[in-house]
Amino acid sequence: MLKEKKYFIIVLLILLNTSCQDGFNFSKIESKSINISLKKHTKKDFKNWHLKDIVLDTIPGISLNRAYDSLLINKQGGKIIVAVIDMAIDIEHDDLNKHLWINTKEIPENNIDDDKNGYIDDINGWNFLGNKKGENNKFVNYEYTRILREFNSVFKDKNINDISFRDSIDYVIYKRAKGVHVKKTKYAKEDLGYINNILKWKKGAEKVIAKYLKKTNYNLKDLDSLKKNYPKNKQLLEEVLKKSNFEKYGYTDKFIDDYKLKAEERINKLLNLNYNDRDIQNDKPNDILDLDYGNNNVSNNIALFDHGTQMAGAIVNIAKKNEIEIMSLPVSAYGDEYNKDIALAIRYAVNNGAKVINMSFYKFFSFRKQWVDEAFKYAQDNNVIIINCAGNEAENLNLETNNSFPNDRGYFSTQEVSKNFIKVGASNSILDQNFRSKTSSYGNIDVDLFAPGKNIFTTFPNNKHTSFSGGTSLSSAITSGVAALLFSYYPNLTSSEVKHILMDSGLEFELEVSTPTKDNKDKMTPFNQLSKSGKLLNAYNALIMADSISKK
Repeated sequence: MLKEKKYFIIVLLILLNTSCQDGFNFSKIESKSINISLKKHTKKDFKNWHLKDIVLDTIPGISLNRAYDSLLINKQGGKIIVAVIDMAIDIEHDDLNKHLWINTKEIPENNIDDDKNGYIDDINGWNFLGNKKGENNKFVNYEYTRILREFNSVFKDKNINDISFRDSIDYVIYKRAKGVHVKKTKYAKEDLGYINNILKWKKGAEKVIAKYLKKTNYNLKDLDSLKKNYPKNKQLLEEVLKKSNFEKYGYTDKFIDDYKLKAEERINKLLNLNYNDRDIQNDKPNDILDLDYGNNNVSNNIALFDHGTQMAGAIVNIAKKNEIEIMSLPVSAYGDEYNKDIALAIRYAVNNGAKVINMSFYKFFSFRKQWVDEAFKYAQDNNVIIINCAGNEAENLNLETNNSFPNDRGYFSTQEVSKNFIKVGASNSILDQNFRSKTSSYGNIDVDLFAPGKNIFTTFPNNKHTSFSGGTSLSSAITSGVAALLFSYYPNLTSSEVKHILMDSGLEFELEVSTPTKDNKDKMTPFNQLSKSGKLLNAYNALIMADSISKK
């Protein structure tokens, strides 16, 4: 519930005159500060809150419902392909299968590259994690593990005085990677110990409880009966409490098994310098021209990989008139994405008609970053926009020690390599000090704008749905959906124009939000200083601005 409060926000009202930005003509916007009196909301009010309007609903969504109810009510846009470079997508999901991109130039399952694009039977996209046998990678190295493996023979046991100027940047990156690897290895061992203890305690509790219930299939009501029947049996009551907490907090057998698997593989594969994480693809990972790997199974291992399905659902939910088609391009397993796969997936998306590319992933290091930078430029040359998440590390990305890749600048540079890339932070549903989602990274150098990322209702594998707090991943997906709408209704826009429309047309909130640091846990920062635009995504305003620009 909200106590009634008043906040100043900037609402964009009228489009006037002409000004120049980055070589393009943009309409000058007359801004007006207005008071918003926030009413008390019920839980029902927050269903699909991210689509609502701050003025009409007093909920800080993206005003999508308002846009469809007024601006788009008598319009129908064209079909826009959004490439989802992510984990695999459940293409059989009832709410996704009718929104899939279909490569009509390819004849299904004939084992022939009919359209001569280099990918055989690529009906809905391409899986860069697999091979022709249908095998697929599940666990891969972290990027800093790869960097250590690459440079250990060169830099191990050396200091900066031993390094030439030419190699100094690689050396600095190597030292950072080594520090992170040590830290994450320590955490990984602790995490494995934690889940092993959980498993031990759970089995112990179940063993004791089974003696009294005489069955293995029981519920919380059965456990409560033991408390009543054996009120003085301290050992039993302790085990019942443990088991009750396991049930209450979702520590099911499947959850524990999955957690244990990931914890073990983090040590065995993600952090293991000796693990060859390209063994399945059997390609040359250091050769961007070696394209002969992958397969057309874009829906593999969805029991383990659910993230891509969630992103796809959030994107198509923006298109209320079915304006969006989803292209599935899996590059993400547990671990970090290869820059080779990212770059090739971007080029695949561009070459096969995508106008928007959503990349809801991030990593701390970027080995052979130039491949991705060149792919960004290729997308820009073909009028394709790329949208990425800021990351869920709650870090100030302005600090040199904090990195979130992919980004559109160099390791130690602020100069952008392209004008078609957006990085998005995550906002919350309530206008208070937690309006910045507490896990969202921020910074007015790399982060371009914010969008909702908390408690978003979306699709989940096997025809399920979930209310997911995916943070900046969902913020990126929602922004991709709005970008697709701009292209759908105003196809003459350039990718750079779409980028600046999304940034310039947002709502500006001046309230202070929590941005704690190690030195100051109570630090507060105005929300409009957390990103380059200082704005929150707004579909209604974006469409108004797009209409004005497209007519010039």
